[in-house]
Amino acid sequence: MSEHLPPSPVHHRPGGGFRNPPGSPSRRATVFDFLKFLLVDMRRVKPPAAPEWLAAAIAPDLAALPENHLAWLGHASFALRIGGKLVLTDPYLTATAGPFGFGPKRFLPAAVAPQDLPRLDCIVISHNHYDHVDTAALRAYRWRAETPVVCPLGVGKLMRRLGFAEVIELDWWDAWSLGDMTLTALPAVHFSGRGPFDRNQTLWMSVAITSPTRRVWFGGDTGYGAIFHEIGERAGPFDLALIGIGAYEPRVIMEVSHANPEEAIAIARDICARVAVGMHWGSIMLTPEDPFEAPERFRKAALEQQFGEANAWIMQVGEVRDF
Repeated sequence: MSEHLPPSPVHHRPGGGFRNPPGSPSRRATVFDFLKFLLVDMRRVKPPAAPEWLAAAIAPDLAALPENHLAWLGHASFALRIGGKLVLTDPYLTATAGPFGFGPKRFLPAAVAPQDLPRLDCIVISHNHYDHVDTAALRAYRWRAETPVVCPLGVGKLMRRLGFAEVIELDWWDAWSLGDMTLTALPAVHFSGRGPFDRNQTLWMSVAITSPTRRVWFGGDTGYGAIFHEIGERAGPFDLALIGIGAYEPRVIMEVSHANPEEAIAIARDICARVAVGMHWGSIMLTPEDPFEAPERFRKAALEQQFGEANAWIMQVGEVRDF
């Protein structure tokens, strides 16, 4: 008698690849919407001059980062020390988000150059998009043989090709620990791909980064969906949530993969976060909205949704805060 195989998780597509969790928004955009976005809206985009207040005056000393502190390096890249471990998220630290030097260019440099990174205890990758996996930055990192990388299913091949010796690939709800720090892969509403033929062939994730005293949620890239109530029930509450608030227009296209500032506050509420940090804005123009409107909308949404304006943090690039 043959044994029955257990059913595949619902986010695993039959025949290979992955899909968003149930209750995620469905695609409404038409071919015309995409053509207008690429050929009209984005051609009008001019990289802005970064306002002086956006960058901290002094670069952070990541090697000396105290316990339960984080530094925003720009976009979705944070360094945080938790459970005694120095963790880096989604390193995009060079000038261009794209292959072979093509793609959107930063209008504000990262707070730390990749060659100046100290030895890290762990690197966390949420998905394989170019503004989250910067191969030039990762090749410039000097401790690839010693530093473990935690990433979603399928992304490990790229990490090994970049020279990382210890790569841990996780499916949603899988966990991995290093001393007093635990990383748990959690669902997100997004997609993956680094070229025209690999869409959704690797997984995307958000991540719980926890220690005996702190609980942090890193959103990676995500739209809004019903899954965040489940994350709050199964993995919350969180002391801190790092949530994308930029790259949200036009909504007919971006609603399936990027939360707007109001949805970011809704996510923070759903996952039971005490404080939310707005990220994924202020470094690069990926979409045509005003790149500096997101922080004001984020704080206003926190007030209107009774999350508390003081609990919606807008950091400077390079700023260090205690969480």
